Amino acid sequence: MKTLALILTLISSAAFAQVKTESETTQAATKAYVKSVNTLTTKAAFELAKRATEKATSMDKVVSIAVLDASGTTLLLVRGENVGPHNTEASRRKAYTALSTKTPTLMLLRNVQKSKDTENLNTLPELLLMSGGIPIFYKGEVIGSIGISGGGSAENDDLIAKAVAIPELGLTTAK
Repeated sequence: MKTLALILTLISSAAFAQVKTESETTQAATKAYVKSVNTLTTKAAFELAKRATEKATSMDKVVSIAVLDASGTTLLLVRGENVGPHNTEASRRKAYTALSTKTPTLMLLRNVQKSKDTENLNTLPELLLMSGGIPIFYKGEVIGSIGISGGGSAENDDLIAKAVAIPELGLTTAK
């Protein structure tokens, strides 16, 4: 009887160990094919746009705003009242440029102006080397971006875009 109990205990232990190993193998294989990505939400896009609008208003400016998620998908696109229609597309492209390069577009523009080797960046269809595009970071990782146009100057667009940080939630406009 003791032998039978011992054999049953060993068999059940081996079965549980086998299941655990298979589960671990499946998890490891899944990690090789699936990755979780932090990204902005629609709710965050509305909050960022609200903060940009408040900053622009405090400067007596009306702007167009684009907010993109981590994949470059447009979450929000708003044309400020009486802002030229070209500014709306410029905002989206500024946001895309900041997202894809992980660099504020004013900084990128100034770096390109310093080097002949990077002048061709301006020939890429979606990149726009104008100020006003800022990546949005969460824990040092780019999770989206914002683009601002129509603020009246390169510095204004950049300043408005940088003002959207939500530090209390860990969303920043600098790494």
